[in-house]
Amino acid sequence: MAKKSKKGSTDAKMVYSFEEGDASPKMRLLLGNKGANLAEMTKLGLPVPPGFTVTTEACRRYLREGGKLPSGLKEDILKHMRALEQRMGRKFGDVENPLLVSVRSGAPVSMPGMMDTILNLGLNDETVKGLIKQTGDERFAYDAYRRLIQMFGDVVMGVSKEKFEEILADVKKKYGVTEDPQLPVQGLKEVVRRYKQLIRKET
Repeated sequence: MAKKSKKGSTDAKMVYSFEEGDASPKMRLLLGNKGANLAEMTKLGLPVPPGFTVTTEACRRYLREGGKLPSGLKEDILKHMRALEQRMGRKFGDVENPLLVSVRSGAPVSMPGMMDTILNLGLNDETVKGLIKQTGDERFAYDAYRRLIQMFGDVVMGVSKEKFEEILADVKKKYGVTEDPQLPVQGLKEVVRRYKQLIRKET
């Protein structure tokens, strides 16, 4: 049952697992178009990776309160993260067996190309070693890591995409390659190091 806040408003549920939603008009307004579609596909038994959606109302409250997280939202997200860890058999931030997640923004209507995405969240200098153990592919792991740093730096920290691209182009030139997949592991490690230096400098 929803509780009344001190101001008299109702503290609505702010986080829904994919199993809890659907694609009804009401849910589309609450979960966004993407969140509602993922919930509907989950209900239909399609192979959707487990996850959860933070509601549009939680976003509106965040904006109304001047960029302050609504009371209880962090705890709800952590609860759903723990459930996700149990389902996947991995742990977020674990060095040996890290759980990686994607964070995607959404809206009640489709807005192709307008929404932000961050992939491979959970990678860092330590957990990347766990990903190497999981996949047996060092190059794949460091390529995923450098992509995370670039997306996080751009979307969250506000660092220009062009500055990341300049670094990548410079490292490719150094190693005598023209395409990203041609860059060796050592080159990717250099990109990671320089990306992090850029973010520290710009922020």
